[in-house]
Amino acid sequence: MLVSVTERTREIGILKSLGFTNWNVLFLFIVESTVLSVFGGLLGTGLGVVGAYGAQTIMNLPNTFPVEMIVIGFAVSVIVGLIAGIYPANKAAKMKPVDALRSK
Repeated sequence: MLVSVTERTREIGILKSLGFTNWNVLFLFIVESTVLSVFGGLLGTGLGVVGAYGAQTIMNLPNTFPVEMIVIGFAVSVIVGLIAGIYPANKAAKMKPVDALRSK
């Protein structure tokens, strides 16, 4: 997300010059980080379940999928994504429009 903020500096400057408040910019990046972390969590959970099922089938192990652990893993993914998105979002929201538009 930090790279996303630096790459989109001009966009942030345009948004701020059009009247977006700090809260609007912050909300934009938080929603983006939430969506990315949810999709990443779903993809990771899906690959983990498929991989565990494949390994379990190959090794003839009993079928055990603890749903609680799957939910906890997904929740951790979303929480880490939110935390990783809050810092750059706060940095982007506090930018001055002139400085953001001046950057390359």
